[in-house]
Amino acid sequence: MGQKIKIAGWISVGVVAGALTTVSLQTLARGGMAPLPLEEIQQLSAVFGLIKTDYVEPVSDKKLITDAISGMVSSLDPHSQYFDKKSYKEFREGTMGRFVGVGIEITMEDGLIKIVSPIEGSPAFRAGLKTGDLITKIDDTAVKGLSLNDAVKRMRGEPNTKVRLTILRKDESRSFPVTITREEIKTQSVKGKLIEPGYAWIRLSQFQERTVDDFVRKVEELYKQDPNLKGLVLDLRNDPGGLLDAAVAISAAFLPANTTVVSTNGQLEESKAVYKASPEFYAQRGFGDPLQRLPAGLKKLPLVVLVNEGSASASEIVAGALQDHKRATIMGSQTFGKGSVQTVRPLGPDTALKLTTARYYTPSGKSIQAKGIVPDVMVDETPEGDLFAALSMREADLEKHLSSGQGAEVKNEALEKAREEARKRLEEESKKPLSERRLPEFGSDKDFQLQQALNQLKGKPVKVSKTLTARDLEKKPEDSKPADKKPANKAEPEKKGN
Repeated sequence: MGQKIKIAGWISVGVVAGALTTVSLQTLARGGMAPLPLEEIQQLSAVFGLIKTDYVEPVSDKKLITDAISGMVSSLDPHSQYFDKKSYKEFREGTMGRFVGVGIEITMEDGLIKIVSPIEGSPAFRAGLKTGDLITKIDDTAVKGLSLNDAVKRMRGEPNTKVRLTILRKDESRSFPVTITREEIKTQSVKGKLIEPGYAWIRLSQFQERTVDDFVRKVEELYKQDPNLKGLVLDLRNDPGGLLDAAVAISAAFLPANTTVVSTNGQLEESKAVYKASPEFYAQRGFGDPLQRLPAGLKKLPLVVLVNEGSASASEIVAGALQDHKRATIMGSQTFGKGSVQTVRPLGPDTALKLTTARYYTPSGKSIQAKGIVPDVMVDETPEGDLFAALSMREADLEKHLSSGQGAEVKNEALEKAREEARKRLEEESKKPLSERRLPEFGSDKDFQLQQALNQLKGKPVKVSKTLTARDLEKKPEDSKPADKKPANKAEPEKKGN
C-alpha cells in the first residue's frame, strides 16, 4: 500500500508541478516575482495523491484541481472568484443586463441567502419577495452550507422552468414556500420622472453596459417635459455597483471635461491609473461619446445624490467624485465601502479568474475600501428616524475583507452596543402590523429621503438624521494617490443577480 501511495504521489507531483510551473513562468513574466516554492508544491501534490488513493470513493482530477483553485481564490477576499464554464457565462450575462432566473440581488448572511432587493418587474418581484427576506431552501436543498455561487447556479436555469424557494421573513416571524417560474431578466437600470415642475428624479439601480445610453435617453426625456429644470436628484440607494466605465461616464455627465473621477492603485503597473471625465475613459470604440447628446444645462444643474448602506462600488465612485469636486450634495447614510477593483482574466475559452487587483481612491486621494462615502447631510429613512441603522452590513463587516490601505482597523465597541440595542428594537417593531412597518417605495411621494433632497435643492430646511453617525473603522490615512496614467481594465458587478 505504501508503494502505491508513493507512486500515485509522484504521478500527481508531475501533474500538479507541471501545471504550477506554467503558472510560475507566467507569474515571472507578468510581475517579476520569484518562482513558487518547491516544498509547498510537493505538499500540495502529496495531498492530491492521498485523496486519489485513500478517499472513500473516487474523485476526478478535474474536481480536485478546480476545487483547489476555487479555495485558493476565495480565501483572498469576498470578491475574488474562480469562474467555471457555467458561472462565467452567468457573469457575462449579468454585466450585459440580461440572464435567465427569478430576478433578485442576493448576498450571504449567517450561512443563508439574503435578498438585497428584488429586480423591479421580475418574477420574484411579482411573487412579493422583499428586501431582507432570507432564502433557507432552494427546491429540496438546504441553503445552509452552500456557497453564494452554488445558490446562484440552483436558482438560475432554462426559461419557463420552475424553482421553489423557502423564505424566512424575520419581521413577520414566519417561513413560507414560493414557486417561481424562471424567465429572461432584462434589468432596467435607469428610471426617472418629474417630481414636480422644475425638479426631476433619476434612479440608477446598477451600472451595466446599457446604463449610460439609458441615462442619456432619460435626461433627454425629462428636459423635453420641462426645459427649465431647476434641480435634479440622482438616486443611488441600494445600487450595488457595476462597470467602472459606466460610473466614470455618469460622473462625467456632471463634471467639467478632463476632471479626475477616480484613481486606482495595485501591484501591477496597469492597476496604477487615473480615470477622468473624458470619452477615452468611458466611450466604447466605434460608438462615439453618448454624453454629447446631453443638454448643456446639465453640467450646472443643482444636484443632490442620495446614497445608503446598499450603495456600493460604482455608486461610491460617482458619489465620491461629485462630493470631492463639490458638484453635488451627498445625502442619506454612509455607503457600503466596496472600494476594490476586480479584473477578469480569462483562463481559457470558458473559464476565468476574477481577481482583486487594486483599490479605488476618490479624487482627493481617500480610499473607498471598507470606509465608503460619508454623506454631507445624514438623513434617516423615515421621519421617525432609522432606528436599525446599526444593523446595516457593510464591506467592513465581511469576513476576510480587504483593508483600506490607509491605516490599521480598530474595533468599534460602540457599534456592537448599538447593534444589540437595535436588535431589541427590531423585535418590538416586528410585533406591529405589516402596514405600519413597510418602507415606502423609492421615488414615491412618501419617500422621506427624496423629500429632504428636494428641500435641499429648494433651499428649505432639511430634517437631518436623529440616529445616523459615520462609522470610522480605521486610523489616520497614510497612503498616497497613484500616479496619473490611462487605465487598461474595467471593474464589474459584485452582488449576485438571479
